[in-house]
Amino acid sequence: MDTALFSPSSLFGDNSSDEESNTHDNFVERTHQFPGMELVIREFSFHQLNANLLWPGAFAFAEWMVQHRSWIEGRHIVELGSGTGALAIFLKKLWQIDITTSDYDDQEIEDNIAYNCKINGVTPALPHMKHTWGDAFSSVNPKWDLIIASDILLYVKQYQNLIKTLSFLLKANQPNRTTKMSSLNEQDDGLPCPAFLMSLARRIGKDDEALFFGGCKDAGLEVQHLGSHIYCIFFRE
Repeated sequence: MDTALFSPSSLFGDNSSDEESNTHDNFVERTHQFPGMELVIREFSFHQLNANLLWPGAFAFAEWMVQHRSWIEGRHIVELGSGTGALAIFLKKLWQIDITTSDYDDQEIEDNIAYNCKINGVTPALPHMKHTWGDAFSSVNPKWDLIIASDILLYVKQYQNLIKTLSFLLKANQPNRTTKMSSLNEQDDGLPCPAFLMSLARRIGKDDEALFFGGCKDAGLEVQHLGSHIYCIFFRE
């Protein structure tokens, strides 16, 4: 897995409190504002895979999902690139939704998500899946009919592996697809099932964006921009 280095100091804007408490040399706890609630999230001071902090897309995604509640409730969700687990914890606390976190096979990431669940009153901790994009899944028929992620397009070299993972998850539930549509807009009353929803608030290069979305289309996936930096990806009929 490639390593990208970023400073978290300028990424939080108005969504995080200035009050920070160091719980360990390797961690910082911050209070973050999500729609209707505050979450205290422990973040790594540094993590080589950037699982250490909340990206802007998580906050934008939370706002969007609150506005599209009927599209989200009742789904069986897996989040790719969960990092700190904040977005999944928010959804669980808000709607008691069925959601599984996932990230690179790293015990520190899993332990930190479990810690963040505990300090925010989510017990037991959310189910977690260690998964490296492109690798085989332990379950041949995973139950998830909605995949979500925010600001995960950091590693250009991993795009094809990510598309491979998405293709498997979307195909796994394809026979159970209940909503058929060739396009989406604000007037539609649902999402394809299964579908991948992604928030892309963190800017990436236009060439990189075109490379990922072009790769999705080459794999037979439909890409729809829903506005507010939100994209829906699903298999064409």
